[in-house]
Amino acid sequence: MKKWILSFCAMPLIAVCLAGCIPLIIGGAVGALGGYAISKDTIQADTDKPYDSLWDAAETLAKLRGSVKKTNPVSGYLELQIEASKVYMRLIRMTPTVTRIRISARKYHLPNLDLAQDLFVKLMESVK
Repeated sequence: MKKWILSFCAMPLIAVCLAGCIPLIIGGAVGALGGYAISKDTIQADTDKPYDSLWDAAETLAKLRGSVKKTNPVSGYLELQIEASKVYMRLIRMTPTVTRIRISARKYHLPNLDLAQDLFVKLMESVK
């Protein structure tokens, strides 16, 4: 009986290890929002928030946090500089109701996942 309970509890951990990417649960004021670290410097998530609201919030956040280098609202691309980090934000319309958010951050050519995660949380909080 104890072996069965132990193996049942270990199955989710094994599934996460075998998945190939690390799921992140980003909580706090955002609630149960799931994002995925798809590489060492990139956070990605799908949301049902309207694209235009996300774009406006991303532009505002970019101007508040750093200097905007490139912007293209048609393709949903923002490039900005925050202190020594380069940040790339991409909003992709998957369907008319679903938008994919992808945020990458690199500092001195090294991954800066903490900054990408922070920007993602701030973006989702400002769209609410």
